[in-house]
Amino acid sequence: MKRRDFINWVGLGLIASNLPVAIAACSSPSSTSTSAASGDWQKIGTAKELDQNGQLLVKNSPVGNVLVVSTSQAGNLIAVDPTCTHKGCTVDWKADAKKFACPCHRAEYGTDGQVQKGPAEKPLKTYTAKIEGDAILVKG
Repeated sequence: MKRRDFINWVGLGLIASNLPVAIAACSSPSSTSTSAASGDWQKIGTAKELDQNGQLLVKNSPVGNVLVVSTSQAGNLIAVDPTCTHKGCTVDWKADAKKFACPCHRAEYGTDGQVQKGPAEKPLKTYTAKIEGDAILVKG
């Protein structure tokens, strides 16, 4: 074996042995920030905003699209991703019937996000919500 070939093989071996470490170092920050965003409480609005209509719709929040319903006085907040699982329309809150309804294809969901009437087959994603001071906080 020539000296040049030997040095090339050694260099290639060093690169190959350090490749998993480099990949882990590059992917670690993004996966940590994703899990932190979905596992931590995120402020999406204020109690005043919620009390205006009894609901608060926030698109593109740190946890995603969120629809919070209730009032700050009631305290028992319901929070869901308002994207219909059938075709992606934004569901409406029907306070009188206490359910979410899709205006596009008439799918209906309960306060727990479960499908009550098709054509949707999958439930809405739900969030845990609370009020701290004047802030509405959600956690995915």
